[in-house]
Amino acid sequence: MLSQIGHRALSPLPTSCECSSAIKKAAYHNLYTEGISASPVTVLAVLRIFAHVSGDRLSGLDASFLHLEQGGAHMHVASTLIFEGPTPDYGEFRDHVASRLHLVPRFRQKLRFVPLGLGRPVWEDDPHLNLEYHVRQTALPPPGSEEQLRILAARIFSQALDRSKPLWELWLVDGLYGDRFAVVGKSHHCLVDGVSGVDITTVLFDIDREPVGPPASPEEWLPRPEPSDAEVLAEAVLDRVTNPTEIAGGVAGLLRAPGEIASRIQEGLSAVGEFAGTGMGAPPSPFNVDIGGHRRFAWVPGNLGQMKQIKDRLGGTVNDVVLAAVAGALGRYLRARGHSTADLELRAMVPISVRTEDEHGALGNRVSAMMAPLPVGVEDPVQRLRTISETMGDLKASRQAVGATLLTELTAFAPPTIAAQAARLQSRQRFFNLVVTNVPGPQFPLFVLGRELQVVFPMVPLAKRQAVCVGIMSYNGQVNFGLIGDYDAIPDLDGLAGDLQNALAELAAVAEASPTEPQKPAGAAMHDGAGAPAQS
Repeated sequence: MLSQIGHRALSPLPTSCECSSAIKKAAYHNLYTEGISASPVTVLAVLRIFAHVSGDRLSGLDASFLHLEQGGAHMHVASTLIFEGPTPDYGEFRDHVASRLHLVPRFRQKLRFVPLGLGRPVWEDDPHLNLEYHVRQTALPPPGSEEQLRILAARIFSQALDRSKPLWELWLVDGLYGDRFAVVGKSHHCLVDGVSGVDITTVLFDIDREPVGPPASPEEWLPRPEPSDAEVLAEAVLDRVTNPTEIAGGVAGLLRAPGEIASRIQEGLSAVGEFAGTGMGAPPSPFNVDIGGHRRFAWVPGNLGQMKQIKDRLGGTVNDVVLAAVAGALGRYLRARGHSTADLELRAMVPISVRTEDEHGALGNRVSAMMAPLPVGVEDPVQRLRTISETMGDLKASRQAVGATLLTELTAFAPPTIAAQAARLQSRQRFFNLVVTNVPGPQFPLFVLGRELQVVFPMVPLAKRQAVCVGIMSYNGQVNFGLIGDYDAIPDLDGLAGDLQNALAELAAVAEASPTEPQKPAGAAMHDGAGAPAQS
């Protein structure tokens, strides 16, 4: 969420309503000039434009997050951010959000479902957008401890988002001990992935404590009129007919270069096979049980400089160090509760970004996945890190991520009812034991209304029969872990957090690695009110 920060680096993302008039004129001109010689595909494309120019239909991957949201599984992502200084006035904070909302137009839109389920949902402007619904204020009771903040964040995270409104919330939390306050941000996974770089929390930040001025605001926003059910249905049907034009182009390419295309198809199918093959062997574990709708939240702060020292002295990458620490924590947790970990290797689904440079900053999900082994039975920290490093190197050389991407993209061409059933079937299979996701953030201080962001902890959703997951986010020299557990299935999530802290300390001790200081903001010595650093 924090990978593209500061309003100077962001520009408004245009929605289709801003260019629909020009598109309609061009479409009308093309149809008029082609006359009766226009192909059926051209006519259908123009009819689609006149029926409802949206370009805002959910991708197959985005729609799958809606299908996976069943039972106790909520598919929203969140973060808890702790700031120095006094809590802003609610009206000031709400107005600050309003001044940046044009930078993320999708956050003024809501989902519109296609009648009879004949197409993937589309985004449409919400004519009743009310910021006082989405931007909320609450306060911690005395003493305002971080434990109280974690409990509050877990309760917020346990609540499903209302699908009839834009799928996000911001909670301004007053009363945190040490002259600090917090913001809990929550957005649905179908709206934004963790590394897409644009989120409602992202655009709130400035890269200077006292920025020159707010980002330039466009003209007053006027929501696009809501289409009727008939128009939504017509567009969905036409979309199913017109989408295969891309496939037709691929067929033409096949005729031009059959050898090259056949080779690519064979390679792609092989990659799909590699990924699918890895997904069948996740062992049973106490972490893979039925879940409810309530959550627990724990966090562990880490130091990026220290992790870099560990990887430099013991080998591997920072991500390998993270996975080794998680594997060590899971092993400790299981053994302490009487579970044997001899030769046990759990499997983590590790999301990876497949977003290209020109797509960076766009909304929606562009992620794939790798299935990373977690040798929880290996108690020696050095050997555990080496095992993970060697295996991850082999996986990166394989085509797992390519296969996962191809499987995801195929959902865009499957009928929506089939895609929905496939998503539900996937949630019942044990392809992996837990999700471990590492999101890179900016390595410099950020500010909101002149208050410095001290620390951020991510919150990642649980899938069906996935009772625990681990989110990691780096920021300004920190690598912070956010642990989410099902309230009933993982009653001692704090114990797992302690095991993770011990696993990190164990690796640091072996590597003789020391924490490093984060970057200080310019002129920091001239400012008062810097709160005490977050404690685990």
